[in-house]
Amino acid sequence: MKLSYSWLKDYLKCDLTPDQVAEAMTSIGIEVDSVQMQEVIPGGLKGVVVARVLTCEPHPDSDHLHITTVNDGSPEPVQVVCGAPNVAAGQKVLFAQSGTVLPGDFKIKKSKIRGVESFGMICAEDELGIGSSHDGIMVLPESAVPGTPAKDYLGLKDEAVIEYEITANRIDAASHIGVARDLYGYLKSRDIPCELCIPSVEAFREADGEAIPVEVLDSAGAPRYCGITLTGVKVAPSPEWLQEKLLSIGLKPINNVVDISNFVLFETGQPLHTFDADKVEGKVIVRRAAEGEKIRTLDGVERSLHASDMVIANLSGPMCIAGVFGGEDSGVSDATTEVFIEGAYFDPGSVRKTAKSQTLSTDASFRFERGADPEAALYAAKRAALLIQEVAGGQVVGRVQEVYPQPIGRARIDLDYGRIQRFIGKELGKETIEKILEGLNYEFLEKRAEGALVAAPTYMVDVTRECDVVEEILRIYGYNNIELPQTLRMSVQPSRQPEPEAIRNAISNFLAANGFVETMNNSLTKEDYYTKLQTFPAERCVRIVNPLSQDLNVMRQTLLLNGLEVVAYNLNRQATSLKFFEYGSVYQRLPEKDGATLEGYEEHRCFSLVLSGTPDKVWRTPVQKSSFFALKGYVEALFARYRVDVQTLQPGAAPADLFAEGITYSLPGKEPKLLATLGTLQPALCKRFGVKQPVFAAEINWEVFFSLVKRDKFSFKELPKFPEVRRDLALLLDEGVAYGDVRKAAIKAGKKLIKSVTLFDVYRGDKIPAGKKQYALNFVLQDPERTLTDADVENTMNRVLTTLQNELGATLR
Repeated sequence: MKLSYSWLKDYLKCDLTPDQVAEAMTSIGIEVDSVQMQEVIPGGLKGVVVARVLTCEPHPDSDHLHITTVNDGSPEPVQVVCGAPNVAAGQKVLFAQSGTVLPGDFKIKKSKIRGVESFGMICAEDELGIGSSHDGIMVLPESAVPGTPAKDYLGLKDEAVIEYEITANRIDAASHIGVARDLYGYLKSRDIPCELCIPSVEAFREADGEAIPVEVLDSAGAPRYCGITLTGVKVAPSPEWLQEKLLSIGLKPINNVVDISNFVLFETGQPLHTFDADKVEGKVIVRRAAEGEKIRTLDGVERSLHASDMVIANLSGPMCIAGVFGGEDSGVSDATTEVFIEGAYFDPGSVRKTAKSQTLSTDASFRFERGADPEAALYAAKRAALLIQEVAGGQVVGRVQEVYPQPIGRARIDLDYGRIQRFIGKELGKETIEKILEGLNYEFLEKRAEGALVAAPTYMVDVTRECDVVEEILRIYGYNNIELPQTLRMSVQPSRQPEPEAIRNAISNFLAANGFVETMNNSLTKEDYYTKLQTFPAERCVRIVNPLSQDLNVMRQTLLLNGLEVVAYNLNRQATSLKFFEYGSVYQRLPEKDGATLEGYEEHRCFSLVLSGTPDKVWRTPVQKSSFFALKGYVEALFARYRVDVQTLQPGAAPADLFAEGITYSLPGKEPKLLATLGTLQPALCKRFGVKQPVFAAEINWEVFFSLVKRDKFSFKELPKFPEVRRDLALLLDEGVAYGDVRKAAIKAGKKLIKSVTLFDVYRGDKIPAGKKQYALNFVLQDPERTLTDADVENTMNRVLTTLQNELGATLR
């Protein structure tokens, strides 16, 4: 945002320099980016001077050019060829010397015109950017002194412009008066002489006649609406003072009526809209749009409206989108003679929703959606009416039309000075607190020795509680004026063990140490991704009521699809070897529950791991392609890191709509909890993202995983003193027998002697019967209290083999 220093001084009379104003603004929470000296005319007319025309003779090869000599204050006269019809000897003119750059980036060079050398240019108003006339050169009074710089002669002054930013809750500072109010409170609290001068509208008078009537059909969307009708208005270019004000903050003047609306906006912070009253049919109607209703806006675009959009309409249709953008057919033109001035307070949520759905961002919507001042609507309309009468003539017709069924009052806040000072950490004193609040225009409804009841100004939309008032006091008093205490008081709350954040960071570090790169993706995604899925159906998507685009219209149900987006993005940039992970939340709508409450939605967090492609060749180690088993190894290594025994989990097949092959791990129980899903993603799914190479992905439910980490209790014991014994068995099994079942039966039969069972080979082929497979298993036996004998080992292994034969139909090979 831009703030004109001279414009600000119209409302705040003080002796602060621009740099001091900027320093004070930053101190009170309005962050200043820069202070720049801005020339009224770009370039400041450097190189343009007052000159006297000494001689003027007709050009021999032209019927309209003249050969002149001018005295520009230099020792020798300068020859200039001039085409102006009014040039004559003896005149005082403004002369652009050779090398001067005029507005419009037009550089004056030494040249030959029809064979005669010319060393400059005698200028007209429009060529200097100080007017629009091009009828002839500017002729100055005889008192003008040759050699005087044009900047000095014309009295052009540099304008100090302050560029600043505001936070979303400080929309009250988005105007010159808004900043002036804050600075006034700052200066008054420090007893620095200053005066706040808010323009009065007492001169406004209602008149006879019939004003355009107003009807508000939706007071929730427009809690306050004011309208003033003017007639006899003459639309013309704005006066110089008004153009200079707007140009100083980067606005282009349009005409006197429109410029007044913009002037009042940046003066007060209250958006206005002026309609051509002759184009208002019947009356002004403030209502919601009909679904699909059309309007052509000022940018020439025909827009389709939604039923939630507020519009300003007449009997024949909408004239503008309320609080956002004007309509093309109802705007002010050069032929306008009657205007209708709108001053309103629109519901912030409604304006924001409309602005986003129409992809519009205007000065008006920026202010309305953050919360304009409801009390400023009528004041700004009257202020605009008085200024239009001043610069464009005209008179008020009828009475002010105002619809304000439920006035919005000031927020009443009860203050406890002792609690405020304890919160601040310093004894400010009752007088200092009250002085600051009075300087900020707080109304004291009741004063007590230990506190007060105050009413906050309506333009401070975020001040509703005592803690908000504390913030206001602190920013004016100055955070830097609060000394650091000698002692620090704090209460220490024991954190949960294990600490979730520490575990998450440790997992991230583990994956990074194994070559994974962490990614972060938007939780918003497109609904089309879920239209063909059964595991994550589209009806379970959490939809965004007012999406920024159709590509961001639902919350994600899984991290896997984000992973495919990342793969596609990198493949398009020739990065084919990928190994990354993500930690984030996923969301689901629960159709069986009420979607009007939070119970109808579910959110949990996940880790996802993705492998794809072949790593670059390295001379020291052989290249290992990405594979399902490589991914499975990383997942099981992570589980082992936190003592999660995969063999105790319940395995299952990965969902076929997502995975071509894969496995799920769940916690066993009456209602198994899904811990992880991993496998090779379906080629058809990958193809939807433009990915042709295989992609291996895993998704781990963080909440379920952390419950296992919490459950684990670490204990320590000495290393075994007695040796372990290893035995191998080759078993022929039916295809339907799972390794997990084999392991479970073996450990049960081996009682306490079998410490581990490992599958180290699987064989399927023509050497064994159809429907069969061969498992090669390694068994580790150990007794913690004695050395095992051959008889112990043989008895245990026979017992294991008998159990496998009886329960699983195994045959020893």
